[in-house]
Amino acid sequence: MRSWSGSSAVPEAAPAGVVLLDKPAGVSSFAALRPLRAVYGKRLGHAGTLDPFATGLLLVLTGRATRLVDHLHGLDKAYAAVVQFGAETTTDDPEGERTATGRVTDEAAVRAALPALTGKIEQVPPAASAVHVDGERAYRRFRRGEAVTVPPRTVTVHALDLIRFDADAQTAELEIVCGSGTYVRSLARDLGRTVGAGAHLSALRRTRIGPFRVEDAAAPDVVGAAAPRDVAWRPAAAITAGLPQVALDADQARAVAHGRGVPCPGEGPVALLDDGGRLVALGEAHVGQARPRVVLEPAP
Repeated sequence: MRSWSGSSAVPEAAPAGVVLLDKPAGVSSFAALRPLRAVYGKRLGHAGTLDPFATGLLLVLTGRATRLVDHLHGLDKAYAAVVQFGAETTTDDPEGERTATGRVTDEAAVRAALPALTGKIEQVPPAASAVHVDGERAYRRFRRGEAVTVPPRTVTVHALDLIRFDADAQTAELEIVCGSGTYVRSLARDLGRTVGAGAHLSALRRTRIGPFRVEDAAAPDVVGAAAPRDVAWRPAAAITAGLPQVALDADQARAVAHGRGVPCPGEGPVALLDDGGRLVALGEAHVGQARPRVVLEPAP
């Protein structure tokens, strides 16, 4: 891991990279970043907002790596979730008001319902969500007490596994792997409707985003401590580790930093690295050449 000797007095010197943060319950994703600002400066971004009641992996981009937020949004995510049967809520989570109740369900019914919620499915996001409705975030309309109709959209649920069902508590523990844009709150709500019991999401922990795992993350107060300054930090190259890697010589690295293309076989996104393994740019290969789409290293 690269060592960084920057100080809070010069936070703009933060290198391009990603911090693996283990967000605690009870705080927003934005608030969880506050302890990091004294270490990495104000130039921070995060991918994949977690609701305040949720915990787990939050990827925080530092320095010029904030330009890679769109790449992180496209990565698959994994969750451990607890679904509470017996009642729906206005927010599809424990923070909303109960709106409907249902009958008692059983493990067999829950297992039988899971295949219909797996694969490419049509999903209606929660009314209290960040989805835009008529040019405004749905949650803003919801908080004003307006009736919110969120249109369905296609999402991908790669895996939806029942780990444990508690008949007495009427809860199901699930492990979920899903694509970008999937709302686990909606999965919980729809699972309840499928079995006729009504349900909402009562607990959520994000365990993975792409190649990054929560086991390697640290709490905000640990990351924000004075030393060491690179706890749970990874260089920008780790963000694109799953892409084809293109090694650049010094001349090519300068060319890419200036926005010019370099020879490259194949098609699609590529990571353009200098001879020290640093990510110079996220590029796109096409017809024998890779052109930079997002440049991280400044031109010398």
